[in-house]
Amino acid sequence: MNLIESADGTSIAVHEVGDGPAVVIINGAFSTAKDAGEIAEAFAGAGLRAVTYDRRARGDSGDTPPVDPQREVEDLAAVIASIGGEAAVIGHSSGAVLALFAAGEGVPVVRLLLSEPPFRFGEDEPDPALAERLQALVDEGAEAEAVLTFQREGIGLPDEMIEQIRTSPMFDGLVPLAQSTVYDAMLTRQVSTPTAQMRQVDVPVTILCGVETFPLLTGAARRLAEAMPTAEFLEVPESVGHRLDPAASARIVSDRLS
Repeated sequence: MNLIESADGTSIAVHEVGDGPAVVIINGAFSTAKDAGEIAEAFAGAGLRAVTYDRRARGDSGDTPPVDPQREVEDLAAVIASIGGEAAVIGHSSGAVLALFAAGEGVPVVRLLLSEPPFRFGEDEPDPALAERLQALVDEGAEAEAVLTFQREGIGLPDEMIEQIRTSPMFDGLVPLAQSTVYDAMLTRQVSTPTAQMRQVDVPVTILCGVETFPLLTGAARRLAEAMPTAEFLEVPESVGHRLDPAASARIVSDRLS
């Protein structure tokens, strides 16, 4: 692990494995760099230099108020600067939203791969005040309630699934990530519909979508492909349950960087 400093002084934890063209992996909600370990190893096995990092307010990275999606753009820029100044980026879920947003803001990305980004295009939007309500819960020390609220309102998980998660051993690992839900809620609110700068990024873009995922994500991926006519749309049968398949992802990325 290497700790680097973002523009506002926040420490960002970066991990690398493998040699070859650099690919930064950006996870989605409730994920840390550790959760991308299997994907990173698959990338390294395919001859790539896999770079994972803890987005701020997660894992070994720090956080500095106020919450602002622009800080996450600066974090990605700092990560890319620390590994040589340019890289391909693969983002999953809210990580895909962040990747496209950052590219639209001018972060030096040579290729984008966007896996199931939860763009809503103005439809079925969460409560506009969700991010502020989540922050209030975190500030009150109600981190567990913030996690549950984000699962219910931000992601749209059914109550039965939320209860299963709440009573499972994994829930204790989600609670420390409560502050990160504010970042995800604010990011996806700010660019629920991709901006012109995002749609017109001047790099090759591949939009990935598993064949067994949430209908919202399938619809979002297809609408994004329509909004970006030069982008490649690719169904990935191996990716199920809103998860990137490591071997399939490594093959796809390696093919496009070769």
